[in-house]
Amino acid sequence: MHYSLHTLKKIPKGVWVLGCVSMLMDISSEMIHSLLPLFMVGSLGMSVALVGLLEGLAESLALIIKVFSGVISDAVGRRKGLALLGYSLGALSKPLFAIAPAAGWIVAGRLIDRVGKGIRGAPRDALVADITPPEIRGAAFGLRQSLDTVGAFTGPLIAVGLMLLWQNDVRAVFWMAVVPAVLAVIVLACGVREPKSSVALDRRMNPISITNLKRLDLNYWAVVMFGAVFTLARFSEAFLVLRAQQLGIALAWVPLVMVAMNAVYALSAYPFGHLSDKVSHRGLLTGGLLVLIAADFCLANAVDWRVLMCGVMLWGVHMGMTQGLLARMVVDASPADLRGTAFGFFNLMTGIAMLIASVLAGYVWDGLGAAYTFYVGAGISALALVGLSVLNFQARNL
Repeated sequence: MHYSLHTLKKIPKGVWVLGCVSMLMDISSEMIHSLLPLFMVGSLGMSVALVGLLEGLAESLALIIKVFSGVISDAVGRRKGLALLGYSLGALSKPLFAIAPAAGWIVAGRLIDRVGKGIRGAPRDALVADITPPEIRGAAFGLRQSLDTVGAFTGPLIAVGLMLLWQNDVRAVFWMAVVPAVLAVIVLACGVREPKSSVALDRRMNPISITNLKRLDLNYWAVVMFGAVFTLARFSEAFLVLRAQQLGIALAWVPLVMVAMNAVYALSAYPFGHLSDKVSHRGLLTGGLLVLIAADFCLANAVDWRVLMCGVMLWGVHMGMTQGLLARMVVDASPADLRGTAFGFFNLMTGIAMLIASVLAGYVWDGLGAAYTFYVGAGISALALVGLSVLNFQARNL
């Protein structure tokens, strides 16, 4: 514990600021997303399958765009400008949800928001790696993820309070979400100074040339392959919200599902990130998959809010165990001047997997029922465990 706190003090200021920026944007996004599935199904009449398709498209679009933003950040040797553009698009998308008269506006808002997320993601993660000493990168990624996730549970909590205060006025809550999004852009613009050495100026090149792509070796692609299979086992958290509604939880209290999941995620991300600097990555990933399987079985068999919340919190634990760790593994397996590109391709593959997973989950839900959605997720997690046992990771601590 003492060593963990000592490491926390060594993490650069820039990582803390980037974490706070992520936190503010996540407060905004989760104020909207914790209510959006119910708004789409209840107020706009969309089917659950269509919600799954939209969520899959939105999230995968964000991840796919990271390829291009990561490549550009490596090519020009700068990260902050792209991150600022991405956060600005996220802020500009928020009013669309509040004024949406039909489903098309929601689609536009979600896609613009996710384009922004895609643009900022890879440059931001590469910047975290650029400014952090190698021996504490796991802790740094865990801290950034923890701060990000503080926003992810604070946002739904604010949404619950405003829903109770304003008598379930969803659109008013959406309008309030604009405020933290704008603050995130201001904090990033004023609070982060990019190191000149992010990418050496004399090494500007085409990151996706054949010569450079060959420098992303088999170890890196093993990480990418595993990340894609792992993502197939995880569909959008929108299905956790819909499961809560299905069990009869009152509309105003449904966002507490995301509060619980993200609170556990936030509390666990830094300790597990710090742990990843010391122990086997393979062991942590195995544990994360086992926890995800347990979460799926709880959610499939939930008959009241207690079992539901057990599954939701286990879902948060598995996120804390694995998400920062996967980012650390990408950094360990890629050259410093190709980090943006490495994150980009990793997120391209996981983006495709997220699209498949969310669309599949929506169709299984509509065709066979909610329980089978989570059983399918558990089955894919078991396949990921098999893949983890055969992939030949060679990076340190694996």
